[in-house]
Amino acid sequence: MSEDRFDDAKKTIMSEDGMTVETNYNEVIESFDDMGLKEDLLRGIYSYGFEKPSAIQQRAIKPLILMRDTIAQAQSGTGKTATFTIGLLQNIDLSNRDCQALILAPTRELATQIVKVVTAIGDYMGVSTMACIGGTNVRQDMDKLRAGVQLVVGTPGRVFDMINRRALAVDYIHYFCLDEADEMLSRGFKDQIYDVFQKLPPSVHVGLFSATMPADVLELTSKFMRDPIRILVKRDELTLDGIKQFYVMVEREEWKLDTLCDLYETLTITQAMIFVNTRRKVEWLTEKMHGRDFTCSAIHADLDQKERELIMREFRSGASRVLITTDVLARGIDVQQVSLVINYDLPTNRENYIHRIGRGGRFGRKGVAINFLTSEDVRTLREIEQFYNTQIEEMPMNVADLI
Repeated sequence: MSEDRFDDAKKTIMSEDGMTVETNYNEVIESFDDMGLKEDLLRGIYSYGFEKPSAIQQRAIKPLILMRDTIAQAQSGTGKTATFTIGLLQNIDLSNRDCQALILAPTRELATQIVKVVTAIGDYMGVSTMACIGGTNVRQDMDKLRAGVQLVVGTPGRVFDMINRRALAVDYIHYFCLDEADEMLSRGFKDQIYDVFQKLPPSVHVGLFSATMPADVLELTSKFMRDPIRILVKRDELTLDGIKQFYVMVEREEWKLDTLCDLYETLTITQAMIFVNTRRKVEWLTEKMHGRDFTCSAIHADLDQKERELIMREFRSGASRVLITTDVLARGIDVQQVSLVINYDLPTNRENYIHRIGRGGRFGRKGVAINFLTSEDVRTLREIEQFYNTQIEEMPMNVADLI
């Protein structure tokens, strides 16, 4: 069983910070036509709207097709989801109805979004796929899996449950992919990932994708990946070029609300996401904004699945223009029109800064990020600047013109 491969890995999350891991794979394929893809897959890629592969797609699709263990790190919004989607779809044997590829994501929203990408790109292939996530009907999920789903995308808890109930058969799974791998292998999810991994065939190949790959996570990977291909972007190249970053000094925490209300007209020019650090604060801020007759919607992990889907649908369609959320939505959620992100609270974890502000400016689109600072936050902001080798300047009066 593949147990030993992961067992040591659970124990070695502590890492020497000095560890550097270099890219060890440099082949670049500049066109989808040159990747040797199936005709129906190629049709799906072009009809999805892709013309030329992004940098990560030019490098990472081929190793996946070759069934190599792969660690790929690239900036938010550069097409990582499509990278592993294309790599995995190419190797699906359409004559076999069993699950052949398993993708895990940290949130239900992200899993649902990945399924949409898989469905769209795999449209002409007729691949069966589904989101295996909490908050849905267990019996229906079991029936669907037993009927045959070739590519399953899910959250760790529900996937493990489905494997245990023998609804999700693992015998033919040849590729196991973790999206937002740094979060998936951090303390919160590590044991759940381990439980799922234990159940998979020993020959399974592993792909890890994320915008950030801290050293301790990279060290962990050496324990359960075989001679992985590493495609890493240096951290100082991670700064999001299309995104202008500003700060607003707010003397006291209580004054942030007035500052936000002053900015409200600017927010609704396009669409904005406002990040706070706790679920309670999402509710508090939403209530305060509604109390002042400002329209906004809110989402956090305590809402049930139906509510979360409805709110995301409204926001995606533009029916709601301002969304208040916690870091549950900082990762991987692509809403095309978001061009303004406000950090009402600075993130407690530096890695999340890039995930949050990466909601704006996806795929090279322009965006603006505004950070609210009290005097206690100044040091944290300086650390973020150093960490990403970037400059965050004071917000100009004409910020509306920049959006």
